[in-house]
Amino acid sequence: MKNFCCILFFLVLSAVGFTQIDSSVYFFNKGLEENKSGRFAVAEKYFSKSILFRPDFTAAYIEKGKVNLSMHKIYDALQSFSKAYELDAANEEVIKELAGLYFNNRQYQQAIEFTKKCKLCNDADRMLGMIYYNTEDYAKALNYLEKAVSSNKSDALASYTLGRTYLELEDEKKAISQFINAIDNDNTKNAWMYELGLIYYNQEQYPNALKYFQLAVNAGYNRTNDFNENFGFAQLYARDTDNGLKTLTSLLEKKPNNKELLGNIASALYATAKYDDALSYYEKLLSLDPKNASALYMAGMTFQKKGEKEKGQKICDKAIEMDPSLAKNRQKKDLPMGL
Repeated sequence: MKNFCCILFFLVLSAVGFTQIDSSVYFFNKGLEENKSGRFAVAEKYFSKSILFRPDFTAAYIEKGKVNLSMHKIYDALQSFSKAYELDAANEEVIKELAGLYFNNRQYQQAIEFTKKCKLCNDADRMLGMIYYNTEDYAKALNYLEKAVSSNKSDALASYTLGRTYLELEDEKKAISQFINAIDNDNTKNAWMYELGLIYYNQEQYPNALKYFQLAVNAGYNRTNDFNENFGFAQLYARDTDNGLKTLTSLLEKKPNNKELLGNIASALYATAKYDDALSYYEKLLSLDPKNASALYMAGMTFQKKGEKEKGQKICDKAIEMDPSLAKNRQKKDLPMGL
């Protein structure tokens, strides 16, 4: 009798177990149907019921995670896929989903861990390159991003990030080529265009700087004061003096009596041999700051460049009396810095 009771007990347990499995599969299939029909909230409930009947049902956690993603419930998706990973750490689909989730949520250490073990991640080099760039490990970023761009030259963001990496590694020539490739593949990124313009500006390639400054404006970049200052000086150094002065004059109207700006305009005009214009700006600067010995010295140099050597020499001598350190410029034939 006792043996019969034991057998009956186990049969009941088995029946309950099979019933739970059947119920889990039933709700799992219902979830798949609802998900396919785009009813994600309903599908999520069915997958949750499936898990309730069978807590070790890896596939149900995976499908629930996918539904969570469709509903932009990122935290819930991470929980679902993490549980699936606990149940099946070798599941490649789960590893790929977790790599992407950690990457997109800037949880970089976890992203590195899962991306490196991900066999289904065709963009692993890209992801690792982005991660290392964002964590400022530029040597590693360079290694992975070069591979990523080499395998997909149409990836605008990867090219841009590789360009930024080259900048961090002080290789502006290679940076330029990557910025150009990025912009060619995505002509909506006006900030990239402006950034490339600044790189050309720093390389003293002013016509190219103007080209990308203008492309940035055409693509909707906001012409801030900083932008107009860079644009105006690029125009001056590209010897488009009239337009450069027009741009910078409009800026001076917003920043009247800005001595640094006046001095920089005067220096740019002097450097491009526009001596009459340069002199007018040195005079404006000196009217605001009569004790500015460097500006006075440059005014003297400008008169000399105009052919008025005696007058210019006297002005330079007066500037040196005010600031004896300027005498070294006469011997070195240099210009004072800091204007």
